[in-house]
Amino acid sequence: MNNNFAEQLSSIRIENNLSRAQLADKLNVSVRLISYWENGKRECDFDMLIKIADLFSVSVDYLLGRKEY
Repeated sequence: MNNNFAEQLSSIRIENNLSRAQLADKLNVSVRLISYWENGKRECDFDMLIKIADLFSVSVDYLLGRKEY
C-alpha cells in the first residue's frame, strides 16, 4: 500500500529538525502515535491533519502527497 501521508510526515518532520518526541509534544499526542503515522500503521483524523498542515505551513494536499507546497 502506498502511504503518501506517512512519507510526507516523516520527511517534513526531519526537514524541520524535529524529533518524534518534539512533534508529539507540539501536537499533544504520544510519540507512539507519531511512529504509527510515519510507519503507515494508522492514519490521523481530519482535525489533526489540518493541525499538522498549519504547524508546518503546508497544505493538506501536500501532506497527502497530492501536490507541492
